[in-house]
Amino acid sequence: MDDVISPRVRVPPRVRVQGRVRDVVVAGGRSLLLAVASLAGSTLLLVLSVVSLLLVPALGIGLLTTPRVVTWVRAWADWRRLTAVRWGGVRIPPRYRVPPTNAGRWARALWVLRDPATWREFAWLPLDVVLGFVTALVPAALVLYPFEGFALALGLWRVFTDGTYVGWWYGFVPVGGQGSALAAGALGAVLLVASYFLTPALLRLHFLLTGALLGAGRRELAERVRVLTETRRDAVDTSAAELRRIERDLHDGAQARLVAVGMDLGTAEALMEKNPEKARELLARARQSSADALAELRDLVHGIHPPVLAERGLGDAVRALALRLPVDTEVTVDVAGGRAQAPVESAAYFAVSEVLTNAVKHSGADRVWVDVRYADGSLRIAVTDDGRGGARVGGGSGLAGVERRLGTFDGVLAVSSPVGGPTVVTMEIPCELS
Repeated sequence: MDDVISPRVRVPPRVRVQGRVRDVVVAGGRSLLLAVASLAGSTLLLVLSVVSLLLVPALGIGLLTTPRVVTWVRAWADWRRLTAVRWGGVRIPPRYRVPPTNAGRWARALWVLRDPATWREFAWLPLDVVLGFVTALVPAALVLYPFEGFALALGLWRVFTDGTYVGWWYGFVPVGGQGSALAAGALGAVLLVASYFLTPALLRLHFLLTGALLGAGRRELAERVRVLTETRRDAVDTSAAELRRIERDLHDGAQARLVAVGMDLGTAEALMEKNPEKARELLARARQSSADALAELRDLVHGIHPPVLAERGLGDAVRALALRLPVDTEVTVDVAGGRAQAPVESAAYFAVSEVLTNAVKHSGADRVWVDVRYADGSLRIAVTDDGRGGARVGGGSGLAGVERRLGTFDGVLAVSSPVGGPTVVTMEIPCELS
C-alpha cells in the first residue's frame, strides 16, 4: 500500500513578504519603545538608587527608602523580563532570595540589601542606560532612518542648502545638491533592505544583552541550586502549614459536628420510647449537623484540590472560582493544545485565587478581568482590576506568597499598580502542555 504523504502548505511569496514587513515594523516600534524606556526609566531609577544608598549612612534614612527603591527596580527588571519573553523569546529567570516569612521590616530591608540580585540589578541600571539604549535604538533606526534619506532625495535637501555648499549629512553622505540627495536616498534604500533582514534579530540581540546583564553569569549553576533549595524549603513549609490548617479545620469543624451527631443519636436512642417527640427533635438536629459536616468536608476538599481543576482543567477551575466572587469577573482562556502538568495547574490556580482574594478585599474594585493563555512555552495569567491601586509585593498583601509559589516552578510575578489604579498582576510559569 502506497504511503500517504500530506502535501505541504505553500505560502504565497506575497503573503510571506507582508508577514515579514509586519514583523519588521512591529519590531521597530518595540525597539523605539524600549530605547525610550531604557533611557528614561533606568536613568530615573539609577538616580533614586544612588541617592537612597548614599542616605544609608546618614542617620539610617536610606534604610527606610532603599527597600521601596529596590521594589521599584525589581518591578522594572520584571517588566523587562516579561518583554524579553514576549517580544524576543528570551527567558531571564529572576534569582531573588526569598526572605523569611516571619521577618520584620528592618530584617527584610537588610535581607534585600544582602541579596546579590539586588546589587546585580543596581549594576545593570547604568549599563542599560547606555548599552540597552543603543542596542534598542539601532533596530528602530534601521526602520525609521531610511525615510529621512527618501525625504532628502525628494527635495528636503533644499531646506538645508541652495546647492552651493554641504548643508546636511545623511550617514556618511554629504548632501549639497540634488545629486548627493539622490545618493542619500540610495543609502536609505540600502538601510531599508537591511532592516528587512536584521531588525527582528537586532531586537533579540538587545534582549540577549539584557539577559546577560541581569543573569547570574558564570555562577548560574550555583545560583540555580540556591534558588531551588530556597523554593523547595518554601514549598515544604507551605505544605506543612497547609497540613496543619487541614488538621485544625477537621478538628474544629467536621470532627466536632460528627461527635455531636453521635451524641444526639445516642440520646435519641435512649429517648425513643420515653419521649418520642424529643427523640425526633434530636434526630432532626443530628441530620442537620451531618449535612453541615458534609458541607464543611466538601469545602475542605475543595481548598486542597478543587475537583473541577482535576477533571476539567485550569480554565474551567478559574471560571468556577470567578463565579463565587462578589464582584463582576470576566475570564478569558486560550490554552489550546492540552493541559499543563498537575502541579503547575495547581500552583497557577491557587496563585490566581490569592490574587483575586486580594483584589476583592483590598482594591475596592467593581470589575475584574482574568486572562489565561499559553504561548511561547509559558503559561501566562494576567489579573486586572479597576480598583484604587497601590498594590505591591510584600507589606502583607499576600503577593509575596504568590511569588514564592510561582518561584518553585521558575515562575515570574510582575505587579503594575499605580495609585488610583488599575492594578495588573501578571504571572508566568514556563511549562509544557500534554
